[in-house]
Amino acid sequence: MFSRIQPVARRSVLFLLLSAAALLAQAQSTLPASVQRALSAAKIPDAGVAVVVQEVGVHHDIVRNNAAAPMNPGSVMKLVTTYAALELLGPAYRWKTAAYAVGSLADGVLEGDLALKGGGDPKLDLEALGRLVRALRGKGLREIRGGLLIDRSLFPSGGDPGRFDGDPFRPYNVLPDALLVNYKSLRFVFIPEPERGAVRVYADPRPASLEIVNVLRLAEGACLEGSAFRDLLKASYEPARKRVVFSGQYRQSCGEKDMNVALLEPNDQVAGVLRQLWAESGGAWKEAASGDGVREGKVPPDAKLLHVQESPPLEDIVHDTNKFSNNIMARHIFLTLGARNGGAPASAQAAAAAVRAWLAGKGIAAPELVMENGSGLSRAERVSAGTLAELLQAAWKSAVMPEFIASMPIAGIDGTMRKRVRGESVAGQAHIKTGLLADVRAMAGYVLDRSGKRIAVVMLVNHPNAQLAQPAMDALLGWVYDR
Repeated sequence: MFSRIQPVARRSVLFLLLSAAALLAQAQSTLPASVQRALSAAKIPDAGVAVVVQEVGVHHDIVRNNAAAPMNPGSVMKLVTTYAALELLGPAYRWKTAAYAVGSLADGVLEGDLALKGGGDPKLDLEALGRLVRALRGKGLREIRGGLLIDRSLFPSGGDPGRFDGDPFRPYNVLPDALLVNYKSLRFVFIPEPERGAVRVYADPRPASLEIVNVLRLAEGACLEGSAFRDLLKASYEPARKRVVFSGQYRQSCGEKDMNVALLEPNDQVAGVLRQLWAESGGAWKEAASGDGVREGKVPPDAKLLHVQESPPLEDIVHDTNKFSNNIMARHIFLTLGARNGGAPASAQAAAAAVRAWLAGKGIAAPELVMENGSGLSRAERVSAGTLAELLQAAWKSAVMPEFIASMPIAGIDGTMRKRVRGESVAGQAHIKTGLLADVRAMAGYVLDRSGKRIAVVMLVNHPNAQLAQPAMDALLGWVYDR
């Protein structure tokens, strides 16, 4: 048909087509003016920014900048891990923690060790462990005359929790543990008591062996947040002694505040919390004369199964992982993919291979993808904005789309986006996962724009000034909604 157009008309058509293509290419490679202004104010060059904006179901780019560049996504990597898990494991998948009797059991008395076999449950918190204890008591176990055997064979053990940033006591640095109890954390609560010029401190949970030395001074002045608040406490953590010392000051204006600390060694955490809950349930626990206390090893084949404690379903775990950017949950999900792919002990390499194979099955090549632990708490992890956009497009057509999107923070409403874009038109209209590291700011998710179209949005910033990129990201969300 084109060959029958007259030469002059043909040249006109070609000119119009080429002009339209040039304008389209320019529109795709140029960031919106509001975003460019914010990036210029932050002194972040285009080379440090990768952006893809697409209508879902339509792979035509609305905005595209450095889409193929390998970038550190921070916690946005959790979207890769959680979407893969929802499809490969299924939304109803549950982790299992098993309790065994190792020894003779008669009339509710166990002459031997209680054994716990970890199944990698990322949410074996106080409530869940309490249910396990109540189940054991309900099944007639009233006294244990022996030690505690911990089977962690599902996940690899060891490592330095402070390797990432030198702060091993921060809960976000907790390492994977097949028997992770209460995120390996204790919550310290501070209550000012001006009538006696002191500060009350208590821990929850509070293992009997934990020593709290409180010599805090009550002080005047404005309350501080975050690391500044922690610094004022002058806390000294001594895991080997199961001891914490608070020797600084606490400002009365803070009122009641709390702080989570990954203080105890893994075995001390499990044993201390379990024994506390056991005592609270009315059970007795007496070490045998030749008891080994707490030890690690595999559950013997002749041990008697007493109870299996199941985690919440994966869809609930994914919700908590993405809404609140929970690193240890993401790492457990990632390693569970590794165990499914390569057996126990699970490995990050097997998990990464499982994710790559899953992506390939969707036609997503992702040659730049690097997954170290699946949580984004990594200097090594890499993915491109283009790959993330393909992931979001695939998720929109997936059977697990409702669970996946519902797990993302809602802009201006909840999770890690609750304080963003408040009062702006896009508030409540976007499901966005964020990422935050030194030199990294990132976001990816969906915007329901003013016309009712669902738009996939990805923006990754890797630059020394990345901490100043939030206004540019918020500007992009607003532009996508209002354009």
